[in-house]
Amino acid sequence: MPNNPVPNKTDETQTEAVEQTPVHVDHLIANGELAAENAWCVSYDADALPEQRPAFVPLALWQANQEDAELAPLLTSDTELTAELGKQLGNAPAIAIDFPAFTDGRGYSIARLLRERYGYSGEVRAVGDVLVDQLEYMRRCGFTAMALRDDQHPEDALRALSFFSVRYQPDVEERQALFERRLADNK
Repeated sequence: MPNNPVPNKTDETQTEAVEQTPVHVDHLIANGELAAENAWCVSYDADALPEQRPAFVPLALWQANQEDAELAPLLTSDTELTAELGKQLGNAPAIAIDFPAFTDGRGYSIARLLRERYGYSGEVRAVGDVLVDQLEYMRRCGFTAMALRDDQHPEDALRALSFFSVRYQPDVEERQALFERRLADNK
């Protein structure tokens, strides 16, 4: 008789409960420094508000509860930033952008659009599969906070953020390329 285990309904329910538990990251880099504390948790549950506050919640849940100042939107990497949504997000106390995998670069575009096209000036936080190797690029695209994956070391993250002293290309912080800055200095 072959051993074909039948999924246990109880196991599935327990798995769902674990996935819906708000995530609280221990290693948060904020404004280029290791944050002393991280008050915000991240909830991926699209149906219920978390008890833990303040919290980043899925966009639709935040939109339905915008009067709650302890909630902020969690954008998935496939979020389409329309002009209407960009304007609505301008009222958010902070915005988290989820990286479901370190190979998914759509979150960089979302951050840059929030900063450059929609003028968002609050905290933009990277959450999910965030690696040390990505931090400098995230900062250049407009992220001000990065919640590191558990296996990433904060000391390595801080070194990675100070590794480059000069950037050739423009970004959200430096609007001119290096050659343009040099030309302006020689005038």
